[in-house]
Amino acid sequence: MTAFVSALQQHAGGGEAALVLPNLNQATFLGGIGGRGLLLWGLVICALGLLFGLATYTQLKNLPVHRAMREISELIYETCKTYLLTQGRFLLILWLFIGAIVAIYFGTLAQTVDAAGATVRGFPAMKVIIILLFSLIGIAGSYGVAWFGIRVNTFANSRTAFGSLTGKPYPNHAIPLKAGMSIGMLLISVELLLMLLILLFIPGDYAGPCFIGFAIGESLGAAALRVAGGIFTKIADIGADLMKIVFKIKEDDARNPGVIADCTGDNAGDSVGPSADGFETYGVTGVALITFILLAVHDPLVQVQLLVWIFAMRVMMIVASGASYYLNAAVVKARYRTADHMSYEAPLTTLVWLTSLVSVALTFLASWLLIPNIGGDPTLWWKLSLVITCGTLAGAIIPEFVKVFTSVGSRHVREVVTSSREGGASLNILSGFVAGNFSAFWLGMTMMTLMAIAYGVSTTGLAGLMIAPAVFAFGLVAFGFLGMGPVTIAVDSYGPVTDNAQSVYELSLIEQVPNVRAEIKKDFGFEPNFGRAKENLEENDGAGNTFKATAKPVLIGTAVVGATTMIFSIIVALTRGLQPDLLANLSILHPPFLLGLITGGAVIYWFTGASTQAVTTGAYRAVEFIKANIRLEGTTRASVADSKKVVEICTQYAQKGMFNIFLTVFFATLAFAFFEPYFFIGYLISIALFGLYQAIFMANAGGAWDNAKKIVETELKQKGTPLHDATVVGDTVGDPFKDTSSVAMNPIIKFTTLFGLLAVELAVSLTAERGALLSVVLATVFLVIALTFVWRSFYAMRIEHAVRTDKTPARVQVR
Repeated sequence: MTAFVSALQQHAGGGEAALVLPNLNQATFLGGIGGRGLLLWGLVICALGLLFGLATYTQLKNLPVHRAMREISELIYETCKTYLLTQGRFLLILWLFIGAIVAIYFGTLAQTVDAAGATVRGFPAMKVIIILLFSLIGIAGSYGVAWFGIRVNTFANSRTAFGSLTGKPYPNHAIPLKAGMSIGMLLISVELLLMLLILLFIPGDYAGPCFIGFAIGESLGAAALRVAGGIFTKIADIGADLMKIVFKIKEDDARNPGVIADCTGDNAGDSVGPSADGFETYGVTGVALITFILLAVHDPLVQVQLLVWIFAMRVMMIVASGASYYLNAAVVKARYRTADHMSYEAPLTTLVWLTSLVSVALTFLASWLLIPNIGGDPTLWWKLSLVITCGTLAGAIIPEFVKVFTSVGSRHVREVVTSSREGGASLNILSGFVAGNFSAFWLGMTMMTLMAIAYGVSTTGLAGLMIAPAVFAFGLVAFGFLGMGPVTIAVDSYGPVTDNAQSVYELSLIEQVPNVRAEIKKDFGFEPNFGRAKENLEENDGAGNTFKATAKPVLIGTAVVGATTMIFSIIVALTRGLQPDLLANLSILHPPFLLGLITGGAVIYWFTGASTQAVTTGAYRAVEFIKANIRLEGTTRASVADSKKVVEICTQYAQKGMFNIFLTVFFATLAFAFFEPYFFIGYLISIALFGLYQAIFMANAGGAWDNAKKIVETELKQKGTPLHDATVVGDTVGDPFKDTSSVAMNPIIKFTTLFGLLAVELAVSLTAERGALLSVVLATVFLVIALTFVWRSFYAMRIEHAVRTDKTPARVQVR
């Protein structure tokens, strides 16, 4: 992002004036409304979206629930609170590393203009403080929406479990989706509200640094919460699941000390992570487009028109999602409220497509009204709309392809089940690998096709408005991926609620509560159907698994496509406005560039291994503790002390893993940036492309293994059989695939790219000031530190336990 600063300064003749946003009222829209006035209306709509999220939260809280189920959900929330407070303190420690680099660069090296008009080094202290403050606001935003998501989901899980007692499937669908929409609407509204406040009320010469600080902060928050949450949840999940094989106990058996940790992990990994990740994704993509417009578009009037148009599209996202949700909910309620059976996936699919089509229609309508003749060209409004539409449709098309490989109705998933019948866990795992690899091919081709269409459109007149119109088009495709943001977040959040609802049902021991049938009949007015309740919860969990899988490639797609916009900024700065002689360095004929491409792939595979290593060691410790302490006789549930100990194990290894990973990424980014700028560009391109396919493969292979197990449990009714054992093993292999390594690629790529732009500016400035020798020395020092943490992420995280010859596990303590 700071590469934009230097490039902007060069375009403007030097000085911080280049960071000043144009006067929003120099362009008028809709019959004379100034840009500022139009964006003020956007604030009103954001406020309404925020109220929607809060009102839905209140509705969920007030839904009927039996006290036994409410007590379990509150216990889960209390453990989640402990985890989040720990993560909050951890985030502040990580921020110190980023804050130091931000302060050094902006305080001593960045060029600015003093009161006399002379170019000087270093921003005023107040501006540096403001950048640091907004980085903290970015972290607080990611952290705050994550906390809200946990609170909403821990209300919804017990209400969904209780609603299932009616024996009807409709409550199982309606409550998780309402919770998801509450999170989605609040998340997008808060993010857009903060960005509009910066744009409208922060002085123009401060707005640029505020956007930079905000983006860095939310990116750091999302990366930390996504990685740590992914490690935590899969340690707990594997620890709880393997007990089904070892002791032949049922799913979510209350006597298993790992179940509470598993429920906490469902929220830490599948609620905290996606909420923070979604918040950061929408913010960073927006900041990248804003800064691109300021860099690539030279006409101030066109700059204002595009800025207002971009924010209007974001406001339309809220409108489209809210309207589509209410329309779809009304149809689903009329059709299924009294039905005895329903397809849980069908209404979610309808909602995604309905929102996509409404969003596309509003995109064309708003563009026609706002920019009918931008740059003097009356055709550009529909061309820009078409580019965004490529991304919006991707948000609906990609989930359809994902379902081909992960849905309970998928032939690939059924192939996993079939192969497990005779081949056990071995062929189960191989079939999942096949599904994951095929999915990466088809999803990659889909993204390429949509980006190619956007590129084609960019050649039909956009060059008259800006330099590098294809890069702008790719940025708009990433923007369009998010065109139905609240719904994308909602269907992703659906999964952890359905998963937790099953656990709450079992842990509440509702069927053993004395006189529970009469109590429910008297207090709530219906006769509970326990058998049908459990079947509905299990079937709905399959739909939750599928739609958790559908959101992952959408988010990773935005990271990769959006990264092109951010990487473009560093290219413009290093090539001094795309000078042909310097552009020649962006070629495999320039050895450092090729070496950077190779290095990026290596780092992606290190990250995959390091995150999985943390899960492996943590899960080993959790299993070791549970096996030594589980009591199956003389008790109906595990002790609170044992459950908390498992949570402690999960938290400990999540923090260890995240600390090693973050510091490796931090120091490796600095090392590669100081080594050679074009090496660093190759590195950034490489991690984006390698990360894209690694993430898609792992996410969808994991989804296939997960739902193969679900088919055996719900459709074939073969729990406790060798077939079920084989699919449980496959599912535990898939756990870190789909919920740890793959999902964390998105924030890691964006954080590396965003922080990398700052790092390379720092490197170039120091080289110019102090000479190349200092850069080489610093690169070497940073690389040694990074490799130290690479070593720690593997060898210091190993299980370190001698192979025992006896079969009696000893009681263990958390290390």
